[in-house]
Amino acid sequence: MTSLPGAAAFSYEGHGPNAGVGVLLSHGFTGSPVSMAAWARHLAHQGYAVELPLLPGHGTSWQELAVTPWQRWYEEYEDAYFSLRARTRCVVSAGLSMGGALALRLAARQPVAGAAVVNPGLTFGDPRARYSGVLKYVLKSVPAIGNDIRLPGQDEGAYARTPVAAVQQLGRLFRDTAASLPAVTAPVLAFRSRTDAVVPESSMDLLRRRLVNAELEVVPLENSYHVATMDHDSLLIFVRSHEFIQRVSAGVRT
Repeated sequence: MTSLPGAAAFSYEGHGPNAGVGVLLSHGFTGSPVSMAAWARHLAHQGYAVELPLLPGHGTSWQELAVTPWQRWYEEYEDAYFSLRARTRCVVSAGLSMGGALALRLAARQPVAGAAVVNPGLTFGDPRARYSGVLKYVLKSVPAIGNDIRLPGQDEGAYARTPVAAVQQLGRLFRDTAASLPAVTAPVLAFRSRTDAVVPESSMDLLRRRLVNAELEVVPLENSYHVATMDHDSLLIFVRSHEFIQRVSAGVRT
């Protein structure tokens, strides 16, 4: 299926002294690389090798997402990791919302130097999500919570509808990732918006509780909503993640 305008993946080979460090980014559920493009470009400008894939079922139609299992999202992300790892000395995983879950799941399974996540999703705020496995048979889609951005004039390019079947898949990803968190040993940098209508605070509570074998630093975002990579605090994310990547990559031996 043809991708929506602006939803293309991003790839950069790297340049200069940072070319040996890879950064793997992921957009969120029902979204596209649009939400991560500025972050990807900033990291590329710093010289890092960057990969930002378009996850299966995204950037096309919500109907396609409805028939895409969560394993395909992770496989696409992990394939991009292997591509980066083959040409760099280390990789940092990163992501927004559901992309944060993918980044953490990867960190539990592959030797990453660190993980940088923005409003990572691990739990649902809407209690109806737990019944999505049944609801999907009577309700194909629901209105999306898209463009939760405080800065006016921004558009993350998310679907206008959320397929209920995909919500069930997202729940499976959340549960699998939460169970994997004790296996993460690389440092984690988490950015958390004070106001977020999409990801509840219980996701951060779960991250703190289950990330028992890794360093966790949480940076509050005072002036952004959920899609903070396109919001007022985006530059803070870009700068602090660059500092984090420099620190964790410096300790990796080639």
